[in-house]
Amino acid sequence: MLRLFQMALRDLGRNRRRSFFSALALGMGLALLMLIAAFITGEYRGAMDTSIKLHSGHLQVRVKTYDESKSSLAWEDLIEDPAATAAQIASLQQVKVATPRLFATGIVSKEEQSVGVRIIGIDPPSEANAPFRDGLVNGTFLSADDREGVLIGQALADKTGLQANDQIDLLVNTSNGDVDDQLFTIRGIYTTHTPGYDESTILMPLAKAQAITRTENHASTVFVLLKNIDDTDPVVAALQGSQYQVKTYLQLNEILTQTEQFSKSYMVMIYLIVLAVTATVIVNTLIMSVFERTREIGILSAIGMKASRIMAMFFAESAVLAAGGILMGLVLGGLLVAYTSTYGFYLGNLGVTGILIGERIYSYLTVSDAVNLTIIAFVISLLAALYPALLAARMEPVEALRGGKGA
Repeated sequence: MLRLFQMALRDLGRNRRRSFFSALALGMGLALLMLIAAFITGEYRGAMDTSIKLHSGHLQVRVKTYDESKSSLAWEDLIEDPAATAAQIASLQQVKVATPRLFATGIVSKEEQSVGVRIIGIDPPSEANAPFRDGLVNGTFLSADDREGVLIGQALADKTGLQANDQIDLLVNTSNGDVDDQLFTIRGIYTTHTPGYDESTILMPLAKAQAITRTENHASTVFVLLKNIDDTDPVVAALQGSQYQVKTYLQLNEILTQTEQFSKSYMVMIYLIVLAVTATVIVNTLIMSVFERTREIGILSAIGMKASRIMAMFFAESAVLAAGGILMGLVLGGLLVAYTSTYGFYLGNLGVTGILIGERIYSYLTVSDAVNLTIIAFVISLLAALYPALLAARMEPVEALRGGKGA
């Protein structure tokens, strides 16, 4: 076996330029696939992390009849005395924070401009509001007893030209089906670096949100963050006996998980296509090698080398090319992933419905993706040697010695 690889290195060394570029083609294909895999995984991880922090939490506790798509404000669809329910949930050891939130829809008006928004009533001191507090770019944060203040997103401020301390007219749907109209002062402007969310979300203190929507002492949900995401199932089991339904982050982000599963299935085809194209280069390299070494192959056959041994010789050459290409691909792909995991891909306001995608996606390459792509690249490279190896093994010694074309 060692002898075969020594011969493979010698044969590939006869045309170093061609061998190098063949390996480089495979390496570039592998690097590209590593970057694509890292982008897909990074996009999913980033979107899920953003959704957990801003939208779904790790868990949400709701009344069983609550319809999120309609932001229902009917009292029978809301949690009564949500502060007490949140306190009970927060007493569980695995829970980091549990806080009530109220969701409503409304319209922001400023002079001749009007924009539809989602209003979220929050408990300002809660740790769950860290993304908004840390993302404050102008003004001040809300206080629990503020009756006239709201926070708006940077994207909404840019769109409407609003600034901190400006007044806006806010029309809000109420629990009895009416619309309440009131002037509010913009206390501050926040950014979560998720333009689609920031452009459509207004925050106000929970007590004020309950008052303006006529839902006193009620909330849409109890938003729950856990200390460890792996504790999701145990906490769900602990809460199952309650009168409320418990939704996990996977259930609340079903569109995202389905999109990620579809993307991974679709990307397998992309992987095979890219590697098949790069493997074509290896096929061409080995076929040219066969015709350049026709007499040499004839001599080897004449002195008794078996066809299987000749085939093994070309498989060894393919393995060496694959090893060199994979090594270059891992280095090049690693550098690309390292760069994009640090600086990311800037997307701006992508605006994908049902998915919270930040303005910048950071790649993330898993060990399993790197190993799987490496194995696939190596196997396809070996398969690429099958036709040239058969071509060489089927040469008739007499024809080969004359430099002719084997049958």
